Amino acid sequence: MRKFLIAAAVTTLALGMPATAALNTGQVAPDFTAPGAMAGKPFTVNLKAALKKGPVVLYFFPAAFTEGCNAEAHAFAEALPDFQKAGASVIGMTAGNIDKLEAFSAEKCAGKFAVAAASPTIVKGYDVQLTKPDGTATKITSRTSYVIAPNGKIIFAHSDMSPAGHIRLSLEAVQKYKAAHKH
Repeated sequence: MRKFLIAAAVTTLALGMPATAALNTGQVAPDFTAPGAMAGKPFTVNLKAALKKGPVVLYFFPAAFTEGCNAEAHAFAEALPDFQKAGASVIGMTAGNIDKLEAFSAEKCAGKFAVAAASPTIVKGYDVQLTKPDGTATKITSRTSYVIAPNGKIIFAHSDMSPAGHIRLSLEAVQKYKAAHKH
């Protein structure tokens, strides 16, 4: 019942969400270090370190173990080989139920990529605070995906509470980046 209530609340809140991300392409992504998990084990996530390996898909999701977030994490895990082929890594972040990240990383992310706890500073920096239609803030993040180039600049941003297009659009952005930066 609790899962249903959270999903219903997220769906209700989604009605007030804009379809564009708050940070624009060309802006520098705020650096961060955050506690998280990978494959069920505690893991520290650092954006600057991840960017040394190539572009990063940083996707924010409302809460672990909710229907849309489960589907999105599973889809990112399934598509991870395509992201890796394009030279990118994936990091998931949430401000919702962060106590569940170890289990979520093992179960829904199939142990394939890191998920991390978005602090209030990170939420503010990426402007991913989910708000109700009346403008009041919630304690969870919006569903927003960013693709960040190795130089730290955002090259793609997408906000939509439906998880449907996030994986495809992020992958297209990474592939386009790779094609434009062949040596």
